[in-house]
Amino acid sequence: MVTLEEARAVAAAVPDPELPMVTLGDLGILREVRHAPGGGIEVVITPTYSGCPAMDAIRDDLRRALPGAVVTTVLSPPWTTDWITEEGRGKLREHGISPPGRAAAVPVTLGVRCPQCGSPGTRLVSRYGSTACKAHYACSDCLEPFEHLKEL
Repeated sequence: MVTLEEARAVAAAVPDPELPMVTLGDLGILREVRHAPGGGIEVVITPTYSGCPAMDAIRDDLRRALPGAVVTTVLSPPWTTDWITEEGRGKLREHGISPPGRAAAVPVTLGVRCPQCGSPGTRLVSRYGSTACKAHYACSDCLEPFEHLKEL
């Protein structure tokens, strides 16, 4: 029998299928691990956005990691990029993806910093990246292209 703490650690360590350098725990997708009403374990997750195509893969990966677990998806409150942990932000930077900034009381976009050299001198190349939650940017200083995780 697995404890709730052990089950949470297992669920938190499941890699995101679109961003495998970060885990569900790093992204803040994992909301809660609790006892299921009929017994067993229930894992509660929130997608990064309601149409996220990776949700089926995430549910399947959680069920493989925790056989018999019930996986429940909740949409409220909606996920925010503020839920990404500092460790997750560091992993994104290490893999060349610029993490989103923290939400301000009044939404302000100051620009995207390059994950390679830290320069704020970047430009949007395409609003559409390899997945719906990323955009392509390029650095004007080091000239490196990179992806940026969109603020949703």
